[in-house]
Amino acid sequence: MNGFASPLAGYLLVAALLFAIGLAGALTRRNAILVLIGIELMLNAANLNLIAFWRFGPHPEALTGMMFAIFSIAVAAAEAAVGLGLVISIYRHTHTAELDKINRLKG
Repeated sequence: MNGFASPLAGYLLVAALLFAIGLAGALTRRNAILVLIGIELMLNAANLNLIAFWRFGPHPEALTGMMFAIFSIAVAAAEAAVGLGLVISIYRHTHTAELDKINRLKG
């Protein structure tokens, strides 16, 4: 026995740790690129949950979890492209990627 009640619990534990690392990275970093990396880690944790629940669910032959995960990966790719485009645009105008130094949107 590997110490877990089921193999699903292992996947959920890894996904929770990955999500916590991504959340800590997104909230504590000052660089915009590192914040985007933290957000990507959180999306990967959600994908791991989708795949784990699909695989260990009542009907793994239905491929519904796999379709949700593929859709989520497509959304993450679009988010990364838009986010990096915004960071590059802001960097060209302010010459910094530090979030604390960017004050153009403050009221």
